Amino acid sequence: MSPHFPSPAVLNATFISDSIPKVGQMLTALAVFFAVFLLVFLLAARAKGKAQSPIAIAVFLGPAVLLLLIGLVMPALRTITLSFFNSDSSKFVGGLNFGWAFTDPDMRTVLINTVLWILIAPVVSTSLGLLLALLIDRMKHESVPKSLMFMPMAISFVGASIIWKFVYDYRDPAEKQIGLLNQVALWLGWKHPPNWLLTIPLNTFLLMVIMIWVQVGFAMVVLSAAIKAIPSDIIEAASLDGATGTKLFRTVTVPLIRNTLIVVFTTILIAVLKIFDIVRTTTGGNFSTEVLANEMYTQTFTQFDNGRGSALAVILFVGVTPVLVYNVLQLRKERATR
Repeated sequence: MSPHFPSPAVLNATFISDSIPKVGQMLTALAVFFAVFLLVFLLAARAKGKAQSPIAIAVFLGPAVLLLLIGLVMPALRTITLSFFNSDSSKFVGGLNFGWAFTDPDMRTVLINTVLWILIAPVVSTSLGLLLALLIDRMKHESVPKSLMFMPMAISFVGASIIWKFVYDYRDPAEKQIGLLNQVALWLGWKHPPNWLLTIPLNTFLLMVIMIWVQVGFAMVVLSAAIKAIPSDIIEAASLDGATGTKLFRTVTVPLIRNTLIVVFTTILIAVLKIFDIVRTTTGGNFSTEVLANEMYTQTFTQFDNGRGSALAVILFVGVTPVLVYNVLQLRKERATR
């Protein structure tokens, strides 16, 4: 006897009947939210005298501060607290989780990979972006190659990883190839190319290529704008003094776009410190490609170890903070010199 399935009409009716209360609740919540804000603004508008300025500040900054506390400060404090507890947060273990992070052999590989990402990906991305900015600015119809180079920025890291996973796809040389890199290797006479994503440590550098491919367009556009903003009279004066070619680039261009170079480099560096999508999509952190952010996710949501996952989150936070502080200080210096 065949099972009885509800008809499409019944399914639609059920879906609609279940959705109406939820939509009503959402609309009610939005109405209450806007009503509260409207009431607050009306009270602020009626305030007079010395109280007017503090109330206005509270009205405009209050919601932002509240959201900052709820969405950032409180979770950060809770994460720091959990990093000192065991896997199910039932027992205080002190710095054991941090000791594990820096002494475990597997974690040592994770930290080394993360350091390699930090040392290579931002430097290569920024350098290639600067080189392309210099070369493309001298071309006719420069907007076309710039658009093509910037296009990967419109793709998510997951989408870029899937594209490059096909590029790195390995098949036996006797079979029909779908991996571009494998096919090119065979065309060049390499009879037995390796399985790219399984070859250690080559696979880690191949994953960096994905990050560089995405970020080069960003670096190129920003640095190109900075180079175009250099006053032409400075370039002409330097040329009259005999500075041409690499000397002009080294002594004039680079010093004048130094702050922009720092901003581009630190922006990419922060993205690299948080890299998760590329590793998760391509190898899942296997074959010695694991990095800190992906290991944090694995410990928290796969191993269900809140203590170790929180400890890795704290390490990431500590690693990102000096970069952010340096970036802010550089921006303040730049504003002070204007």
